[in-house]
Amino acid sequence: MSLSRKRKKELDKLQKQANNLWESQQVLAGEAADLAREARRQIGNYNREQIVPSVQAGYAKYAAPYVDKSAKYSKHVLEDKIVPTAGAVVGSALSVWDAANDTRNRLSAGKGFALPEGAVYAKKADKYSKDAAKKIAAKLSVIEPAPKKKGIGAGGVIAIILGAAAAIGVLYAAWQTLRADDELWVADDPLRAPDA
Repeated sequence: MSLSRKRKKELDKLQKQANNLWESQQVLAGEAADLAREARRQIGNYNREQIVPSVQAGYAKYAAPYVDKSAKYSKHVLEDKIVPTAGAVVGSALSVWDAANDTRNRLSAGKGFALPEGAVYAKKADKYSKDAAKKIAAKLSVIEPAPKKKGIGAGGVIAIILGAAAAIGVLYAAWQTLRADDELWVADDPLRAPDA
């Protein structure tokens, strides 16, 4: 199929326009890649200068006091409540064990259940058990009531942490998107025009 001279000129003119447009798009794509790199750098600076310090200040203001208070209260409960109670339970168990061994030894020797001075030991044991029971009950029942909350609670702290994590995730996703776009803006062969 043969083209007229007029059609050839029109096609050549159209090809030149397409080449000019392609070159201007390559220049525009290069400028857009430069802009994306600068935006990524600015987001990194903003993150370092604004986001990280505000998250650290929020943690120090809202979460750190509760974490410290929780650690102190846990130490108090362990040292003042659990350890003495466990010691009393172990001591009582050892006393029962010794008494059982004494009874077994008396029975095997044929002396029976009665103690030589049974009344004196029975009264002392009864008094000791009542005193020990009162002390243990007093230690277990003296649980300090929770103080009135003055500030943010555990839910608020969790919400702050989740909010900070979400903000970091959004910033990371934006950074990844801008970073990935650098490769999309640059063509393989910037001087070669597309085939018409």
